[in-house]
Amino acid sequence: MIYQSFAQLYDQLFDQKLYRRWLDFTLNCGQTVAGNKVLDLAGGAGRLAVMLAQRHYDVTVADFSSEMLSLANQHADEAGVNLKIIEADMRNLTNLPQYNLVTCYADSLNYLDDMVAVQMTFRQVYEHLTTDGIFLFDMISPYKTDVVYPGYMYNYEDEAHRHAFMWRSFMDDEVKHGVIHELAFFNRLSNGEYQRVGETHFERAYQLVELQTALDQVGFERIEVSSNFGQNKVTDKDERWFFKCQK
Repeated sequence: MIYQSFAQLYDQLFDQKLYRRWLDFTLNCGQTVAGNKVLDLAGGAGRLAVMLAQRHYDVTVADFSSEMLSLANQHADEAGVNLKIIEADMRNLTNLPQYNLVTCYADSLNYLDDMVAVQMTFRQVYEHLTTDGIFLFDMISPYKTDVVYPGYMYNYEDEAHRHAFMWRSFMDDEVKHGVIHELAFFNRLSNGEYQRVGETHFERAYQLVELQTALDQVGFERIEVSSNFGQNKVTDKDERWFFKCQK
C-alpha cells in the first residue's frame, strides 16, 4: 500500500499549464531587472522555481510548509538544478538578502488573515528588493470570492494514477469577501481500499484600491495591475488580478 500526503497529491494533480503561464508572466515582466536573484514566496513544491532555475536564475524558494519544501528539493534534484530552500513566514523575511525579483503566485496572499498581514508582507518584500527590483504577484478578487466561489464544486478522477479529487467552496459569513474551500483527495491503494486526505482552506479578498494603497504606503511608486496573466486591462468582473510593482 502506498500512502500519500495532501501535499503530494495536491502537487500531482495541480494544473501544470498554470506554471507555464506564471513563468511567461514572470519572464515578460522581469526582463528589465539587472540581476538574476529571485525569491519565490509561498513557492510550494518548487515547480515554478525549477523552471526559472532552468533559465539560469538564482532562485530561492520560501514557504511555510516544510512538506512542500521537501517536494521542491525533490523536483530540483530530478531536474538537475540548484534551489535555495527556506522555511519562512512571508510576513517576516528577516536575515534574507535582497533580490532582483520577488514572486508570489497562486493567490497565496489571499490566505493571510487580514489587511494588516498583507501590508506587513508588502513591506517585507519592499525591504528585500534591490533598488531596481520588481515584485510580481496575483490575488483573487472580491468578485471571485463573492460571486464565483459560493456553491462552486469540482470533481476529478484520474484512473491512470488511481486518484479522485473533490473541491467544494462556500461563502465565509464571518469574513468580508471570505471563502471556505473543502478539498479532499481519494487515493486508491493497492489492496483496493481508498485513502482519504482532506484539508479546509480559508481565503479572503480585498478591494483593488485597498491593495494599491497598501503598496503605495510601503514605498512602491510604480504599480501596474492587469488580469489574465498580464494580457488584459482590469474590469469589475476580473476573478484574479496580476500586479507588477517597482520602487
